Amino acid sequence: MSGRAGSAEGRNHHDVIVVGARCAGAPTAMLLARLGHRVLLVDRATFPSDTISTHLIHPPGLAALDRWGLLERVVATGCPPIDTYSFDLGPFDIVGSPAGEGFEASYAPRRTVLDKILVDAAADSGAQVREGFTVQELLFDGTTVTGIKGHGKDGSTATERARIVVGADGLHSSVARATGAVAYAEKPKINAYYYTYWAGLPMHGTFEAYDRGDCAFAAWPTNDDLTMVICGWSMRDFEARRRYVEDNYHATLARAPAFAERVAKATRVERFVGMAVPNYFRKPYGPGWTLVGDAGYLKDPITAQGIQDAFRDAERCTSALDDVLAGRRPFDEAMRAAQEARDAQVTNMYEFTADFAAMEPPPPEMQEMLLAVSQSPSARDEFVRVTAGVTPPEEFFGHMQERMSRHPSPRAA
Repeated sequence: MSGRAGSAEGRNHHDVIVVGARCAGAPTAMLLARLGHRVLLVDRATFPSDTISTHLIHPPGLAALDRWGLLERVVATGCPPIDTYSFDLGPFDIVGSPAGEGFEASYAPRRTVLDKILVDAAADSGAQVREGFTVQELLFDGTTVTGIKGHGKDGSTATERARIVVGADGLHSSVARATGAVAYAEKPKINAYYYTYWAGLPMHGTFEAYDRGDCAFAAWPTNDDLTMVICGWSMRDFEARRRYVEDNYHATLARAPAFAERVAKATRVERFVGMAVPNYFRKPYGPGWTLVGDAGYLKDPITAQGIQDAFRDAERCTSALDDVLAGRRPFDEAMRAAQEARDAQVTNMYEFTADFAAMEPPPPEMQEMLLAVSQSPSARDEFVRVTAGVTPPEEFFGHMQERMSRHPSPRAA
């Protein structure tokens, strides 16, 4: 499947080189190759391999996989469907369905499974895939990116040129760094998260989240009959907690005694993994380059939007690049339109996620609204669909405000 890097300078010329072969890069390469473009996809990793991720795919992400003909491959790995989301807020619960875009459930495939499927699909579509390849530098002609230079794990070097280089290489994007991609609408890291996997902790198709004001945790099922359990703490508490991760992890679970009892009967099968990410948008294009996925836009993982955002960004980027490569639109015009479309689609969820992630008691009016949500089956479903990225936050909260102005509810305790 993977091409081998040679030592010859400029051995190939490509339409597009995609740097990063996970949830943003592999679909971008796949879709461009399906349109007939010459694509080189590179990643320093080899596949299958894991990466830090909540790996929950809500219905909008499943819809993308279905459009690409890949959903059946994901389901066939034995990853269980998740048809119920439960939010335990202490005084009351909000339980509902994430259904949307024709799908009744979500899935949370391990990245060892999902990314391999995506990389193989890119290769099957005609993209040249080069695994175990590290990009050392971008090539420039003046201010215009013209290619990459890098090396394989065997030490072989290669210089590859393309009309456009796509950075799909995540938070620490080498493409964003080399091009000086400008960040905007930034927010500092909000929370730190630690997770691991448990055997013998059945979830019965449910995503469970527990908010205890100064901490939160959630759990959901994945491949191999395992359950991911992730705990989150505010960054202001991170330094005090990081030296005793396991103790603080279990202390957090103990804030919901019934769940802690379930975990006590289970077996931890993997090490603890931690993450804390900044929140930002980056201008995702410039002469000869563009960014896709986390390289161009990232937010706190509490709403687990990253994979479906990457999928939709890959489709958006592919459409724009196809227009450019086919000569239908100038590069700047096409990529500016893609940036505007991205920001219009995700900005409200970006703000909602930041608010949702804050480890502080909600103001009284929000407590009142959440209590009202908990008392209405239809509102419960719609709240869940907001967290799943199905219903836009502004649509839901506008509707709830209008409803509460007509039918005031009892105040939350």
